[in-house]
Amino acid sequence: MTASVVTPRFTEIGEGVVDRLPSILEGLGVTGPLVVTDRPLVENGVIDGVLQPLRVAGIEVGIFDEVSPDPTTEGVAALAEALEEGGYDSLVAIGGGSPMDTAKAAGILRTYPGTPLRDLKAPHTVGESSVPLVCVPTTAGTGSEMTRFTIITDVETNEKMLISGPGCVAIAAVIDVDLSLSMPPSITRDTGVDALTHGLEAFLSHRASPHSDLFAISGVRKVLENLPTVWDHPEDKEARAEMMLGATHAGMAFSASSVALIHGMSRPMGAFFHVPHGRANAMLLGAVLDWTRPRALERLAELARATGVADAAASTDEAADALQQRIGALLEKLDVPTPKAFGIDEQEWLAVVPTMAEQALASGSPANNPGDPSAEDIRSLYRKIWGSAAA
Repeated sequence: MTASVVTPRFTEIGEGVVDRLPSILEGLGVTGPLVVTDRPLVENGVIDGVLQPLRVAGIEVGIFDEVSPDPTTEGVAALAEALEEGGYDSLVAIGGGSPMDTAKAAGILRTYPGTPLRDLKAPHTVGESSVPLVCVPTTAGTGSEMTRFTIITDVETNEKMLISGPGCVAIAAVIDVDLSLSMPPSITRDTGVDALTHGLEAFLSHRASPHSDLFAISGVRKVLENLPTVWDHPEDKEARAEMMLGATHAGMAFSASSVALIHGMSRPMGAFFHVPHGRANAMLLGAVLDWTRPRALERLAELARATGVADAAASTDEAADALQQRIGALLEKLDVPTPKAFGIDEQEWLAVVPTMAEQALASGSPANNPGDPSAEDIRSLYRKIWGSAAA
């Protein structure tokens, strides 16, 4: 058994741990951080709450709040420029995957001056970043605070690029359930299904190990048990805390064993049609799970038993059925739209299916999936999901 494990140097998890942010920054020896976030978090007061302990500690920060929902090379360049011009010595990313991925990529640009991000995308591995990064997630889903990956759209080619390596790993992660309580339903759904997909694909990946399996099982179990609760009762702090921990565990799992076909296919959907990342995963989840099932029947059954979805005495088919039914029921409850319902024109969708399939394969993620899907397999799946129910 081999496993590659790369995680933040410090991880703080629990209610109120964001108050420890000043001591974390002081321990890292940084004095002038630039906060990276998006405008809604500034407007709803979340950022002000996070920054209050820093102000009390006398730590002055800058704020970059121009992060877009789908991080682009243009946005990364703007952040890198603000970092340079402001003389900041570190980055604190607060928000969902977009601020964290943007901050990771800006640090990489500073580490590799003059090198376009497209020249650093997978299979290239980026080395240690020269810019200390602290990640403070406000959603329960992306897991970016724990991973060695970032996803950035190249505005010149419309490709969602996967960038990987130690340079994408935050030095510290601060995971505070209180920051997730203001999530609207759509983001709760999208990020929650993203976390579920991380755990599921990490477990099914060709690169899975007993180490990654432990975190994948925990992530899948916590999401299946708690996402329905926070969907119906968004104020349930205990369930929110379990979702935050489940997302963190799923992030640790796929950082070690990688994601697979669903993520490979969802990235082009975001690049071409601006489907939010987690929602694209949700659109694909049912169809890809159907395709994968005969190629990973034993693993699906093992995951069903390990998460308590199926009884330990259940047969392989019964256990796999139980897991698929549980996931299908969740997607139905969450009212996951199809690409058609999302507003994508059928002819526009079909016209780019070949390109999306090429980009999905080029990312390397589908190669981790059981059955080693071909370009035609991926094209067929794209065609299948356009107007079909996600489950």
